[in-house]
Amino acid sequence: MPRARKTGTTIAGIVFKDGVVLGADTRATEGDTVADKNCSKIHYLQPNMYCCGAGTAADLEMTTALMASQLELHRLNTNRQVPVVAANRMLKQMLFRYQGHIGAALVLGGVDKNGFHIYSIHPHGSTDRLPYTTMGSGSLAAMSVFEARWKPDMELEEAKQLVRDAIAGGVFNDLGSGSNIDLCVITKDGANMIRPYDVANIKGERLGKYEYKRGTTDATKIVRPIIVESQSVKMSRCVLSSAACKFFKENPGSATGSFTPGPRDFSATDRDDLLPNIGVTSLGRT
Repeated sequence: MPRARKTGTTIAGIVFKDGVVLGADTRATEGDTVADKNCSKIHYLQPNMYCCGAGTAADLEMTTALMASQLELHRLNTNRQVPVVAANRMLKQMLFRYQGHIGAALVLGGVDKNGFHIYSIHPHGSTDRLPYTTMGSGSLAAMSVFEARWKPDMELEEAKQLVRDAIAGGVFNDLGSGSNIDLCVITKDGANMIRPYDVANIKGERLGKYEYKRGTTDATKIVRPIIVESQSVKMSRCVLSSAACKFFKENPGSATGSFTPGPRDFSATDRDDLLPNIGVTSLGRT
């Protein structure tokens, strides 16, 4: 069987003064490959509720589509607006039935006659109702922003900026999150999907320009010649002291002298002058 791919996402939601704000990044990954740079992770359920999804993309698409149809049937049967707690109950019962094998982690947000609601729904079916929550691989970075700056009864623009900064925290600190930031604002007047709200990573330009004039031939091979600046010859085991050189110059017939070779090399000129007059024994060769 094919191995499961690692997923990556940052999703978040908060309650503010007049409703809820949901946020998500737009990067879809397949292992270490970015499969989609502009993936929509905020899914429609009802006019008064949306949910953000993290996990396996196919599971999320099918789960949210199935739940949207079930909630619409519920609305038609009851002839009233579906409460958010009903959607939470239906989602958790479905996920619990599959014991976590459906890879769908959801942040459900909505507004009904009972107030403003944010739920976090885990793949195994456990749920929490919270004033703010995050899920996904970048959830820790996003949660740190919420814990530092969230407060009750926030204004709309302040709440949107807070969710934006939380998603950006996941984008900058998690390789599985990236690209744009989408927001969805839900109030009693309806839902407003803002896609994209901001671009966290703006693609820059290269510092160097790699452009060539028309007709230029690319270099396929570079030959670097070897330049010899100097040469030296080392005479091994043929060393005479300066005193020996002086002696043999003054006494060219004494080829079998008793001088012992010294520690310093003699010059090339001395060597050329002495070799014809010095025997093998005098050079110290054995």
